[in-house]
This record gives sequence, structure tokens and C-alpha cells, in this order.
Amino acid sequence: QVQLVESGGGLVQAGGSLRLSCAASGSIVSINAMGWYRQAPGNQRELVAVITSGGMTNYADSVKGRFTISRDSAKNTVYLQMNSLKPEDTAVYYCNAGDVWKRDYWGQGTQVTVSS
Repeated sequence: QVQLVESGGGLVQAGGSLRLSCAASGSIVSINAMGWYRQAPGNQRELVAVITSGGMTNYADSVKGRFTISRDSAKNTVYLQMNSLKPEDTAVYYCNAGDVWKRDYWGQGTQVTVSS
């Protein structure tokens, strides 16, 4: 089992920045990728960014060039640096971890609100 705890959400004006953190605990060695998803009211949950255990990254087109996913292996933590935020980035952001047995784990979610 893997436990994920997110932090760092909040309210920011358009053009501002936020950094989300996701601390993982439990069966860390079984994780082969971690990522961030988001869900806005009335919308489906969508992938924002992912980073593999090998360090490869992938981003949704809507955030490329503005968001950066990174990790600190010593702290078992993944970060999402969000710059040039737009009102359409407003959503609940969820941390996700996938393990080698293709099981998914989710954090509790953190609200990001971008005002215009």
C-alpha cells in the first residue's frame, strides 16, 4: 500500500505561481510513476503531468511550458511547480502513484483557485 499526502494549494491571481507537494509513504519501492491530475467542476479528471521512476516526464498540452513536475527521491516527494496560472487552471489537484502491479493510489486532493 502507498499513502499520498498533498499540500500547497490555495488562491492565487492569474499570472501567479503555486507549488504543490505530494509526499509518499508505505510501499515506496513498488512505485514506478507518480503524477498530478486535476478535476474542475463538471469535468472529468484529467492528467496534468507525470514523472516515471526513470525520470521521464510528460505533460498535458494545456500546461506545457508553464508547469514543471519534479521529484526528491530522498524525501519521497513529488512537486508540481505551476507558473503563469490561468483561471482555467482552477480545479482540485490530485496526486497519483502507480505501482508495478498496475495499482493506482490517490491523495485526498488540494484545491487550486486562480482568480482573474
